[in-house]
Amino acid sequence: MGAFDHVGSIEPLRIWDGVTAWPVHGDEVTMTVIELAPDAVVPEHSHVNEQIGVLLRGSVRFRIGDEEREVTRGATWCIRAHVPHQVHTGPDGATIAEVFAPPRGDWAGLERLDAAAPPGF
Repeated sequence: MGAFDHVGSIEPLRIWDGVTAWPVHGDEVTMTVIELAPDAVVPEHSHVNEQIGVLLRGSVRFRIGDEEREVTRGATWCIRAHVPHQVHTGPDGATIAEVFAPPRGDWAGLERLDAAAPPGF
Protein backbone atom coordinates (compact mmCIF):
# COMPACT_ATOMS: atom_id res chain seq x y z
CA MET A 1 0.00 0.00 0.00
CA GLY A 2 1.21 3.48 -0.81
CA ALA A 3 0.65 6.58 1.30
CA PHE A 4 -2.96 7.05 0.05
CA ASP A 5 -6.01 4.84 -0.28
CA HIS A 6 -9.82 5.11 -0.04
CA VAL A 7 -12.14 3.31 2.37
CA GLY A 8 -14.18 2.05 -0.59
CA SER A 9 -11.19 0.19 -2.02
CA ILE A 10 -10.11 -1.49 1.25
CA GLU A 11 -11.02 -5.16 1.62
CA PRO A 12 -13.44 -5.35 4.58
CA LEU A 13 -13.15 -7.83 7.44
CA ARG A 14 -15.89 -9.63 9.36
CA ILE A 15 -15.11 -8.91 13.01
CA TRP A 16 -18.34 -10.44 14.46
CA ASP A 17 -21.83 -11.06 13.07
CA GLY A 18 -23.08 -7.66 11.94
CA VAL A 19 -19.70 -5.96 12.53
CA THR A 20 -17.57 -5.13 9.46
CA ALA A 21 -14.26 -3.23 9.49
CA TRP A 22 -12.25 -1.45 6.80
CA PRO A 23 -8.76 -1.28 8.39
CA VAL A 24 -5.69 0.73 7.50
CA HIS A 25 -2.56 -0.68 9.14
CA GLY A 26 0.50 1.42 9.88
CA ASP A 27 3.70 0.41 11.61
CA GLU A 28 2.48 1.62 15.03
CA VAL A 29 -1.35 1.87 14.75
CA THR A 30 -4.41 0.49 13.00
CA MET A 31 -7.13 2.96 12.00
CA THR A 32 -10.47 1.53 10.93
CA VAL A 33 -13.98 2.46 9.91
CA ILE A 34 -16.44 -0.01 11.44
CA GLU A 35 -20.02 -0.54 10.31
CA LEU A 36 -22.34 -2.12 12.88
CA ALA A 37 -25.69 -3.54 11.74
CA PRO A 38 -28.93 -2.60 13.53
CA ASP A 39 -29.18 -4.28 16.94
CA ALA A 40 -25.67 -5.76 16.60
CA VAL A 41 -23.81 -6.96 19.67
CA VAL A 42 -20.06 -6.75 20.17
CA PRO A 43 -19.57 -9.23 23.02
CA GLU A 44 -17.49 -8.38 26.04
CA HIS A 45 -13.81 -8.72 25.23
CA SER A 46 -10.46 -7.11 25.91
CA HIS A 47 -7.17 -6.89 24.07
CA VAL A 48 -3.64 -5.60 24.35
CA ASN A 49 -4.49 -2.61 22.12
CA GLU A 50 -5.45 0.81 23.39
CA GLN A 51 -8.59 1.83 21.45
CA ILE A 52 -9.78 5.39 20.77
CA GLY A 53 -12.90 6.11 18.73
CA VAL A 54 -15.61 8.48 17.57
CA LEU A 55 -19.20 7.70 16.61
CA LEU A 56 -19.90 8.98 13.09
CA ARG A 57 -23.50 7.77 12.65
CA GLY A 58 -26.20 6.08 14.71
CA SER A 59 -26.19 5.31 18.41
CA VAL A 60 -24.66 2.64 20.60
CA ARG A 61 -24.77 1.54 24.22
CA PHE A 62 -21.15 1.16 25.30
CA ARG A 63 -19.77 -0.46 28.43
CA ILE A 64 -16.09 0.18 29.18
CA GLY A 65 -14.90 -1.35 32.43
CA ASP A 66 -17.51 -0.30 35.01
CA GLU A 67 -18.83 2.68 32.98
CA GLU A 68 -21.86 2.32 30.72
CA ARG A 69 -23.64 4.90 28.61
CA GLU A 70 -25.62 5.56 25.46
CA VAL A 71 -23.47 7.48 22.99
CA THR A 72 -24.61 9.45 19.95
CA ARG A 73 -22.94 11.01 16.92
CA GLY A 74 -19.78 12.89 17.83
CA ALA A 75 -19.16 11.03 21.09
CA THR A 76 -15.62 9.79 21.71
CA TRP A 77 -14.14 7.08 23.93
CA CYS A 78 -10.79 5.80 25.10
CA ILE A 79 -10.36 2.17 26.10
CA ARG A 80 -7.09 1.36 27.83
CA ALA A 81 -5.32 -1.93 27.07
CA HIS A 82 -6.83 -5.02 28.72
CA VAL A 83 -10.03 -3.22 29.87
CA PRO A 84 -13.18 -5.31 29.17
CA HIS A 85 -15.74 -3.61 26.94
CA GLN A 86 -18.87 -4.37 24.91
CA VAL A 87 -21.23 -2.58 22.51
CA HIS A 88 -24.92 -2.86 21.52
CA THR A 89 -26.15 -0.83 18.56
CA GLY A 90 -29.55 0.76 18.28
CA PRO A 91 -32.20 0.03 15.63
CA ASP A 92 -30.41 2.15 12.99
CA GLY A 93 -26.97 0.56 13.42
CA ALA A 94 -23.86 2.70 13.62
CA THR A 95 -20.65 3.75 11.88
CA ILE A 96 -17.56 4.41 13.98
CA ALA A 97 -13.92 5.31 13.36
CA GLU A 98 -11.34 3.86 15.72
CA VAL A 99 -7.59 3.80 16.19
CA PHE A 100 -5.79 0.89 17.85
CA ALA A 101 -2.23 0.91 19.16
CA PRO A 102 -0.33 -1.30 18.72
CA PRO A 103 -1.72 -2.41 15.32
CA ARG A 104 -4.38 -5.16 15.21
CA GLY A 105 -2.14 -8.01 14.10
CA ASP A 106 -4.76 -10.44 15.44
CA TRP A 107 -7.08 -9.43 12.58
CA ALA A 108 -4.81 -11.05 9.96
CA GLY A 109 -6.77 -14.31 10.04
CA LEU A 110 -10.28 -12.82 9.91
CA GLU A 111 -12.72 -13.55 7.11
CA ARG A 112 -12.44 -11.19 4.13
CA LEU A 113 -15.76 -9.92 2.77
CA ASP A 114 -17.16 -8.68 -0.50
CA ALA A 115 -18.94 -5.72 1.06
CA ALA A 116 -19.66 -2.21 -0.10
CA ALA A 117 -18.04 0.74 1.60
CA PRO A 118 -19.77 1.94 4.76
CA PRO A 119 -22.46 4.66 4.40
CA GLY A 120 -21.03 8.03 3.48
CA PHE A 121 -17.95 6.63 1.77
